[in-house]
Amino acid sequence: MVWSAFIRSRRMELKQRLSQQLKESRDAFLRNPYPTYQKRLENLNKLESLIKAHQAEIIYAIEQDFGTRSISETGLLELFTSIETIRDAKKQLKKWMKPSRRHTSVWFFPAKNRVVPQPLGVVGVIVPWNYPLMLTIGPLVAALAAGNRVMLKMSQNSPHLAQLLVELFEAHFNRDEVAIYADEAEMGPAFSKLKFDHLLFTGSTKTGRAVMQSAANNLVPVTLELGGKSPVILDEKFDVKIALERLLGGKLYNCGQTCIAPDYLFVPQSRLNEVVETTKAIMAKRFRTIQHQDYTSIIDANAFERLTHLLSDAKDKGAKLINCIPDSEPERGSRKLPFYLVTEVESDMAVMQEEIFGPILPIITYQHIDEVFHYIAQRPRPLALYLFSEDKWLQKKITQETLSGGLCINDVMLHVAQHDLPFGGVGESGMGHYHGREGFHTFSKLKPVMTQSRFALTPLFYSPYSGFAKSILNVMINRKIGNYESAIQQKLTSLLRIIGRDVS
Repeated sequence: MVWSAFIRSRRMELKQRLSQQLKESRDAFLRNPYPTYQKRLENLNKLESLIKAHQAEIIYAIEQDFGTRSISETGLLELFTSIETIRDAKKQLKKWMKPSRRHTSVWFFPAKNRVVPQPLGVVGVIVPWNYPLMLTIGPLVAALAAGNRVMLKMSQNSPHLAQLLVELFEAHFNRDEVAIYADEAEMGPAFSKLKFDHLLFTGSTKTGRAVMQSAANNLVPVTLELGGKSPVILDEKFDVKIALERLLGGKLYNCGQTCIAPDYLFVPQSRLNEVVETTKAIMAKRFRTIQHQDYTSIIDANAFERLTHLLSDAKDKGAKLINCIPDSEPERGSRKLPFYLVTEVESDMAVMQEEIFGPILPIITYQHIDEVFHYIAQRPRPLALYLFSEDKWLQKKITQETLSGGLCINDVMLHVAQHDLPFGGVGESGMGHYHGREGFHTFSKLKPVMTQSRFALTPLFYSPYSGFAKSILNVMINRKIGNYESAIQQKLTSLLRIIGRDVS
């Protein structure tokens, strides 16, 4: 009883604390509902300076959260990408803020139409653990560029980075501009129930459903960046060594703990042995042991156990496991798992039922490319799809006849690094987009504005209609549907007289 009362009290205190911050942020927004270009640029500059001045602390905090995290990858995929995102937004900001002119119908000449991007208010962002800096900064840049106030909740698996960012942002931003929260018990559900003006969630499909349900109660629009099983297709003629060097390079970023990581590989039956042997050769050059400093740990014990279960389940059901770092075995203490190929897989195996999110790559063989299209079409739409082929017909077919969040041809994952391409899922892999202009638009109200001239034709169309107005209306309607004045008009007049309506 005492413990239950304590939990209820904690929940209430947390709810009140978050609600109070939301109120303060919204009040601040209402005092300045359209920040100037200079103010937005100032915020982006502060954000860039904050990261640049504290690179070492950020790297160390992420390393502590992971156990082992490749420092080079943190530099490339967290620091570099965050700074690039900020600088691209600064470069494009004036263009994004500029109202766009829209066509005005000839019937409303000389009125003018335009679309004005307007800040929404207070944006909520729920950040995952796998790229905790990049996936904090990316949405934050888009929201600040669009002129919003922002509240962010970090993952429970990023306690050291979360605490560091809380301290850094409190030192550089007012809390009613940017408020960051380290995760606490019950923080996630309480945060997703707040009445934000927009909520962005990055994480699993299961949690995404719960977040969307909570947001729906307040009619909060959501952007969901989820995941899924992203397939790779190797055709019959593409250079195997090039394809696998690129595939493995992307797959092993963060040791496979990436939402757009290649999840499984389609290989022509005749090329299976070549693929397996080439993979072994490439891995032998890259990693002799999982103790290498650039071989990242699995994030926590639960994730490690889940991955080892995927392997044991596949083996028990008849799959062949190929350890591509043969001098190493799974290590629970360091949470390091060698890279495995899995062949002879079946669809009922757990490794083919759920997103892998780790250093495991199942291989499915095919005889004809139509088998691949059928397999993909029968499953939830992935966040990414990859094709290795120089065949223009196949490139066109995969582009037009498959649905995925994004498509990358002859490489993996690089489409997400393009600032001018939107990023987002479809179906169970997510909804909505951000990055670049699309991110700015996601966190804006694109307000349609029509400005009428002092001299306008619209008074002609106010009832009751004069003879001249009826003539103009006849011309307009005849242009659209034809023959309005003749038989249809006569029949309409007769009907109106029958029911006693004055048609004069």
